[in-house]
Amino acid sequence: MSQSIVNSHNFEPKKLVFECETGNYHTFCPISCVSWLYQKIEDSFFLVIGTKTCGYFLQNALGVMIFAEPRYAMAELEESDISAQLNDYKELKRLCLQIKQDRNPSVIVWIGTCTTEIIKMDLEGMAPRLEREIGIPIVVARANGLDYAFTQGEDTVLSAMAQRCPSLLHSDVVSPSSLHIDSLSSSPTLQSLSLLHESKETKVKEPKEQSSNNLIKKEKATPLVLFGSVPNTVATELNFELNRQGIAISGWLPSQHYVNLPALGKDVYVCGINPFLSRTATTLMRRRKCQLIGAPFPIGPDGTRAWIEKICSVFNIMPQGLEEREQKIWQSLENDLQFIRGKSVFFMGDNLLEVSLARFLIRCGMIVYEIGIPYMDRRFQASELEFLQKTCLEMNVPIPRIIEKPDNYYQIQRIRELQPDLVITGMAHANPLEARGITTKWSVEFTFSQIHGFSNARQILDLVTRPLKRQKTLKNFNFTK
Repeated sequence: MSQSIVNSHNFEPKKLVFECETGNYHTFCPISCVSWLYQKIEDSFFLVIGTKTCGYFLQNALGVMIFAEPRYAMAELEESDISAQLNDYKELKRLCLQIKQDRNPSVIVWIGTCTTEIIKMDLEGMAPRLEREIGIPIVVARANGLDYAFTQGEDTVLSAMAQRCPSLLHSDVVSPSSLHIDSLSSSPTLQSLSLLHESKETKVKEPKEQSSNNLIKKEKATPLVLFGSVPNTVATELNFELNRQGIAISGWLPSQHYVNLPALGKDVYVCGINPFLSRTATTLMRRRKCQLIGAPFPIGPDGTRAWIEKICSVFNIMPQGLEEREQKIWQSLENDLQFIRGKSVFFMGDNLLEVSLARFLIRCGMIVYEIGIPYMDRRFQASELEFLQKTCLEMNVPIPRIIEKPDNYYQIQRIRELQPDLVITGMAHANPLEARGITTKWSVEFTFSQIHGFSNARQILDLVTRPLKRQKTLKNFNFTK
């Protein structure tokens, strides 16, 4: 156990260190993705197929909407369903016909739960047949508790939806002639998920006839599709930032309406918004033959700048005004930055946003002792990990260890020794840690908040500084009369 405890005084690694403790997962159930996906895809309806426990979770975790009926429902499995005494197809058909009559959505998404996995319910076999009968597309996604983190529920839905996107004809696009694709490893497994990396040796000189903003007008633009569910305001901001650099986004996955899903193909470039979408990235490359742009994720002004710069490099565009834009955001955050500089934070691991958030907080001047994460796909997060290491070297702070599948028993021992100023953790551990005098913040709040883009950096800082300011106020409060 002594080797697992991180001592901030004698442990200062100069490179990334990965460990795996094979601990249990303590996260939300992935079916919670319904709460934000049904709002994002406005013409959809989500049907969760599971037990009463799943229904209780949806009702309590997602809340009850009083003024608007949500576009999701629960298909509860009874004992007779589990023992194969009922015809599941007839019951699902009845429910889907009722959904069609009441809502008439453009798509119905079946969310398979743990129970459907255990009893081997053939949702993928029933869906095409029922789709032909009722005339509404049915997408099957296995967003069950067997996944690593609750945010990966979105990953399974988008992966399934990516296979429903229309195909793009080769004649409809013009591909950049100066792109360089570099695989991450010689390993066959890693080659299958190779990311786009800029090669210094293959940079192409700018054409002389190019305008001052380095843009070339073409009759047909190279398509760029962004994947990841973010609120419309965030999507609009990211669209605007790329448009300022002369890059037009051809579509989003998911789109605001199912009928407007983006066209995909071998000439389409795709870029992720969230670090938990590795399965979707794999589907886009293997099944739809798209080309993935491996970039840090647009979380924080530093991440947003790096994200835009990487996309610009792929399209052979010199970015304009990003440095000034980033510095302006940092200046506006100076009051909060002064408050958290030098303070320490410990990530227990919950939503797969830990690496990106840690990188941003290190750039803000905090010290990150440990990054716990339920699951680490080093291929999909390669650029983010490289950016984390670069940020630590620039800020002259130790590079934190990354603990995959952390064992919470060992983590608590490390927390007791290190005494961090803040622990970002799942809801299961927040109250027990608070009872022991440790300041915490629910990691789930970062999932449901707007944290992408330049302007939303303050949202992240507000989530971090709020518990620290509360703790400071309580310490200064005089309870005596």
